[in-house]
Amino acid sequence: MRASTSLKTVTLAAALIAAPLAGAYAAGHHRGGALEAPDPTDMTGPRVTSLIEQIQGVNQGIADAREANNISAAEARQLHMRAAHISQAAEHVAASDHGRIPAAQYHDLLRRLDNVDQRLMNDTGSGFMMGDGSDGGNYPNG
Repeated sequence: MRASTSLKTVTLAAALIAAPLAGAYAAGHHRGGALEAPDPTDMTGPRVTSLIEQIQGVNQGIADAREANNISAAEARQLHMRAAHISQAAEHVAASDHGRIPAAQYHDLLRRLDNVDQRLMNDTGSGFMMGDGSDGGNYPNG
């Protein structure tokens, strides 16, 4: 049951990411019976593609951690929601800038996604540890 819940969550996240891209592609390539140049709102830039692939990777990591019982269902749900918000923000930025994500917004979105990934690593116990033990222990960074 747990594996199917994670799979459903990953499938839903992937669909949410892919649907706007497919619609933009279809709308931009066939109008009035003739093929035309792509619509400027197509989200096909390298930053968009890279960000989508990284979001999918983080979502897969969340699903894998949940399947291995390294995180709770509530933690997985929260992490998936944070990744989905980043995806939505990326889509919004790309839609408002002719299918591109400017460098500043791209780096901000990457930073936010890295925070989700770091939280996942901390929640699973594989995060970067700080401290040398001289004060009584090692502590997760984050």
